[in-house]
Amino acid sequence: MSARSAARIAWSIWALCVPLTTLGGLLSFLTASDRLGSGSSLAILFGVLTLTFPTVGAVIASRRPENPIGWIFCAVSFVVGVGIFAEGYAAYALHASSATLPGVQYVAWLSSWTGGPGALLAAAFLFLLFPTGTLPSRRWRLVAWTAAIASLLGALGLAFKPGPLEAHRSIDNPVGIGGGTLGGVMEVLGSAGAVALTLSVLLSGISLILRLHRARGVERQQLKWFVYAAVMMGGPFPASFLFPSGQADTIAWSLGILGFMALPVATGIAILRYRLYDIDRIINRTLVYGSLTLLLAAAYFGGVVALQYVFRVLTGQESTLAVVASTLAIAAMFGPLRRRVQGFVDKRFYRGKYDARQTLEAFNVRLRDETDLDALSDDLVRVARDTMQPEHASLWLRPEIASKGEPTP
Repeated sequence: MSARSAARIAWSIWALCVPLTTLGGLLSFLTASDRLGSGSSLAILFGVLTLTFPTVGAVIASRRPENPIGWIFCAVSFVVGVGIFAEGYAAYALHASSATLPGVQYVAWLSSWTGGPGALLAAAFLFLLFPTGTLPSRRWRLVAWTAAIASLLGALGLAFKPGPLEAHRSIDNPVGIGGGTLGGVMEVLGSAGAVALTLSVLLSGISLILRLHRARGVERQQLKWFVYAAVMMGGPFPASFLFPSGQADTIAWSLGILGFMALPVATGIAILRYRLYDIDRIINRTLVYGSLTLLLAAAYFGGVVALQYVFRVLTGQESTLAVVASTLAIAAMFGPLRRRVQGFVDKRFYRGKYDARQTLEAFNVRLRDETDLDALSDDLVRVARDTMQPEHASLWLRPEIASKGEPTP
């Protein structure tokens, strides 16, 4: 396929995904504003960020048509877009519309089985093929075929499952197969497909970890981008289980959905190799300022509680001075604590760069007092070997030019 044909196909899929996702999100919002209240804002945020997948997929597919990652993003975005539109249409017809809309039963049935299996299949192939577009080895073909077949069986099991639909309990499955031998077979196949698909996704994740362990150079940087984005996407969601209600739960879900956007963006950066080596600095800053934020928050709340206890013992009542004193203490601690955390992170996770920096600082101190050119040359070669680790290092000094134009010994 030529680059022009690939670009036309990719951006045509994008042009289909945008109206499907937008209309589905709008219908869901009109319904959710009546039923979910504040949850509608999360629905809007999720719908908007879902458009990052077809956008990044179209960019990758148009520029790197030989890499299947872009086409995976385009395909799963289209399937998910159909599911979002079908779900929004059915929810609006059942809960918000005053008139009966056509085809509600079948649209609700379509929304019940299009999203889940397709998204899991895309995740499995994304883990298996990223970043080169090929399997880690021929042994992983079994996992790829298992994921494809299992997703098909899982979708068929959901599509023909009899009884009320999961998302819309008031509607019975219009094509459900209930009772008899065929119904039992379909139920068993659907359950087996769901289990096999879940195991395939887990095995695919293991393949990505093994690939990261063996990767070097550019491929390792690409995998760092992907893993970083995956952590940013999945990291905030456990907080919602620790704080199941209130503002903390909303913040955790909002951060998780924002992290959801980081996965396609990081994938696009990795495959297109745009500012690829910035990931080390991003990871370093995340570790430093994430740890610093947690330490300062713990120190602040601990200081407030401790000082309030002291004020209650001494005066019998609480005082705002505890908050003021804790705030001033945190402001004074920020600089020194940041330097300590930065040093710990560099020493623990970036040992090579930490040692190189220490070597250069020590050489800088010696350079101020050293006057012997031979000793300085030896130090310079040793520093180059310790920091850059070349296969061979030597120093050539240009001789001074004499007045007659001849080099001096």
